Amino acid sequence: MTTTTLRRTAAAEWRALGTTVRLVVTDPALLDSCNLLLARHLAEVDAACSRFRPDSELAALDASFGRPVTVSPLLAEALAVALRAAEATDGAVDPTVGSAMNAIGYDRDFTLVREDDRPVRLTVKRAPGWRLIDLDRTTGTVTVPAGVRLDLGATAKAWAADRAAAMLAEVAGCGVLVSLGGDTAVAGEPPAGGWNIRVQDVTGSVDETPTNGTYATIGLRSGGLATSGTAARNWRRNGHELHHIVDPRTGLPVRSPWRTVSVAAATSADANAASTAAMVKGADAERRLTRLGLPARLVAQDGTVVTTPGWPTSLVAAA
Repeated sequence: MTTTTLRRTAAAEWRALGTTVRLVVTDPALLDSCNLLLARHLAEVDAACSRFRPDSELAALDASFGRPVTVSPLLAEALAVALRAAEATDGAVDPTVGSAMNAIGYDRDFTLVREDDRPVRLTVKRAPGWRLIDLDRTTGTVTVPAGVRLDLGATAKAWAADRAAAMLAEVAGCGVLVSLGGDTAVAGEPPAGGWNIRVQDVTGSVDETPTNGTYATIGLRSGGLATSGTAARNWRRNGHELHHIVDPRTGLPVRSPWRTVSVAAATSADANAASTAAMVKGADAERRLTRLGLPARLVAQDGTVVTTPGWPTSLVAAA
């Protein structure tokens, strides 16, 4: 997912949390200060939520052996978002897939995963289940059963984008867009005509129109937008095509009829939970998204595009 605007804005792009960070503000004079605040915020999120840092708060839970652990308000909030997503999606998005992610080889920053040639053994094994996680917001403690490893990858980036966009818009007093690997949140007064966001099947630069795959540019004035798919984070191990969206029912990468699913919602976290769940639920996704009243764009494996009621009008569309 890439972003352009209709009037003069300012943008910065860099990498954090293992993905591309894009910040756009409607007051160019405030770009540098907003970017510094964003970098600080994402560093705090990484220290709390990273599955790949041995010094992160999340990693410390692996050694808790079922004992209650006091966590920071930041990690408590991230866990609460993950558990809400699990409940809202009937477990299709489940934070207890950490061991499954490790088993398929996604046990380090993604830039290193494709370079790794260690064989993997694919075994069907249901995730322990999100209901086993006891988060007490009153005491600020979390209890994770022994042997259960958490992965917040399905929710943390979208939540961080929501949090950052709201914080920057309040501090700077201008319109702000934050995109973390395609999980996009906007806050404050938007540009004239709204934020123009290009939804596409393949990753690429904001300045380059995709040469293959379908895409559409839509206008967004508030809330969030997220795209889930299997094209951006995939790799091969001993003849197996693997990707990062795991079905909690099997512990294996999902086999979905959809190539990508994009959803607009009140927050990027809500949009991301819905788009990821749609990939997991497969053929039932269009009906479920329609029933939930969530505008969505689903691209089938053969390139066929299906939209649900309310999907924003495309400003540009091509195949």
